Amino acid sequence: MLTNLLFFLITGVTLSVLFWSAFELTTTREDPLGDRLEELQSQALVVAQRTPRRTTSGRGLDRILNIVAAFPGGDDWLHGTERLLQRAGIRGRRALATYVTLTLLFVLSLVALMLWLERNNPPTSLMGGLLAAVLLGFMLPKMVLQRLVKRYRRKLQEALPDTVDLLGIVLGTGLALDQSMMRVSEEMEYIYPELAGEFATVVMQVRAGQDRTTAFQQFVRRTGVEDIKSLAAMIVQSEKFGTSLAQALKVYADALRTRRRLRAEAAVGKAGIKMLFPIVIFILPVLFIITLVPGMLSVLKDLKMLGGPR
Repeated sequence: MLTNLLFFLITGVTLSVLFWSAFELTTTREDPLGDRLEELQSQALVVAQRTPRRTTSGRGLDRILNIVAAFPGGDDWLHGTERLLQRAGIRGRRALATYVTLTLLFVLSLVALMLWLERNNPPTSLMGGLLAAVLLGFMLPKMVLQRLVKRYRRKLQEALPDTVDLLGIVLGTGLALDQSMMRVSEEMEYIYPELAGEFATVVMQVRAGQDRTTAFQQFVRRTGVEDIKSLAAMIVQSEKFGTSLAQALKVYADALRTRRRLRAEAAVGKAGIKMLFPIVIFILPVLFIITLVPGMLSVLKDLKMLGGPR
């Protein structure tokens, strides 16, 4: 009776939180900073026309995040999750609140399912199942997020050589660094949208009054890519000492292409080892069956004929 009561209680709480979070995440409000950035983007011809922005209610987001931060270790979990979301290209308090809400709902769903499955088992088995459900509920979303981070980093690394080369060419025409980065962002928007968006974000931060060094440092922290860290250091040092940035970017682009070719060669070298396991698991047993079974059937047939009555 107690297990069924807990199951229905957790199910009701899960559904209530789901409906409440859906209501909060669809509530609109004004976003002055977003409108300002959108205005700057429209002035730079990044956005052709302005679209109405639907944002979340800050009050609802603060409720969700503050409730989680009130628990022991919740604040550290929120900071780590926000860092992973930024490195996956997903930013903003709405994204963080959405991820946290979905994770908690997933954990509650697994706990409710485990209560239902373990309703007739002893308490020790029930506690073990609940612990496994909680751990699995927090680990699976984090694993998915880490895979998104790896995919986003891979896209940035693939886009970096061509983008840096184009940035050096545009700088050679006499444009300033901010104008060059915005121009490169516009040209690469449909080819490499991830890196184009990062360049546009850096330019918008500088135009909003932030120091260029700080903007590039935040760029490095958002992405966590070592090549971008070297690029940001090169740009900052070149601006500080007044050296030619276009020539340095040309040399750096050649180095990035070399690294990309080496990564491709390493992936080709690993392909043979990766193909070994499917061959052993799926292909070799079939070959054994095709080659050995007819011979074994023939031998068994001959033995049966020899052992029969004469």
